[in-house]
Amino acid sequence: MDLSKLAPIASTNPDVVREIPNLFRVYKDGRVERLIGVETVPSGIDSRTNVDSKDVTINPDTGVSARLYLPPNTSPSQKLTLLIYIHGGAFCVCTPFNPGYHIHMNTLSAYANVVVVSVHYRLAPESPIPVCYDDTWEAIQWVAKHASGDGPEPWLNNHVDFGRVFFGGDSAGGNIAHNMAMRIGAEGLGGLNLNGIVLACPYFGGDEKDILVELLYPNYGGVDDLKIHSMKDPKISGLCCKKVLIFVAEKDVLRGRGQSYYEALKKSEWNGTVDIVETEGENHVFHLLNPVGEKSVALVQKFVEFMKET
Repeated sequence: MDLSKLAPIASTNPDVVREIPNLFRVYKDGRVERLIGVETVPSGIDSRTNVDSKDVTINPDTGVSARLYLPPNTSPSQKLTLLIYIHGGAFCVCTPFNPGYHIHMNTLSAYANVVVVSVHYRLAPESPIPVCYDDTWEAIQWVAKHASGDGPEPWLNNHVDFGRVFFGGDSAGGNIAHNMAMRIGAEGLGGLNLNGIVLACPYFGGDEKDILVELLYPNYGGVDDLKIHSMKDPKISGLCCKKVLIFVAEKDVLRGRGQSYYEALKKSEWNGTVDIVETEGENHVFHLLNPVGEKSVALVQKFVEFMKET
């Protein structure tokens, strides 16, 4: 999904004041109708993987929440790696409760034997950028409160090794994951050790202003905005982890952005290792759209290997 090309179109419905093709419509009364990413599935035991999941509220005032995943056969004394995952959707659609994300998190939790916190942040345009960043940061801080063993969520208290934490994200969620790792580097976050981040088909701004982001982000600084155009950040070497894995897809219009991010990290003074994997013949977030495909399975296997490496 090339966010830079998603300009509003005129609607034949007189009650619609703005329409973004294939994403959402805004009505005169302020109501937002999302055109994709609205289907949800409940949490609970997954019949395919036996992973258990449940939904938790982090901030009842804003609705920031998460879906948690616990792999099967986990003993009370067993401490597991934690994956904090941030979903994509152009900052304005999708949730962790969509079928594609639910399947993907169940698979990662089972195959990697990790606890997963899949973050539900507020969406633009009702909650303009940078709300998504602030909500995700609040969720990460909530997770970190469990490092002492007395947080509000027993699954995190009892089963997480806070010395082994990863961030993951796809598309816009990959952008948010990068920004969260940068924020830890700048501000610190006690009790949580970030080992690495995994970015799948990540969205970063290109050489021109992004039309959609301009609509969703009132204070967007154009090509100089380092949240969006992160490759230009002179402080990118402050990324607070030791390794990064980037997935790009051959037919994805964002492929070049992921490659530019890879090159920016390699050329910086960042003291870590970065790897990039390109999948031939596939498009944006193909692994979510066809999770049983051979190339999707290969992506998951690489993701799992990355988290299992010492």
